[in-house]
Amino acid sequence: MTLQELPSIGPKLAENLRRAGLETPESFRAAGTREAFLRIRAQVDPTACFYQLTALAGAELGIPKKAIPAGKKADIRAFFDSL
Repeated sequence: MTLQELPSIGPKLAENLRRAGLETPESFRAAGTREAFLRIRAQVDPTACFYQLTALAGAELGIPKKAIPAGKKADIRAFFDSL
């Protein structure tokens, strides 16, 4: 499986993950959503947005980002707003 085969991961986000040192779905899952997003922000794109964060969360959960439960989405928003 490649990064782009994960739900919500398109070519641009897959490239950002690779540039942040997360080259496989396994390495992404091991790092987790928050760490992956922090790496992208620090190493690739300091303007990475909430959209990218929710896409990562969906990919980690194995679901489309639109299917993220409201409680989880609220946690993701609180994390993003804390940055």
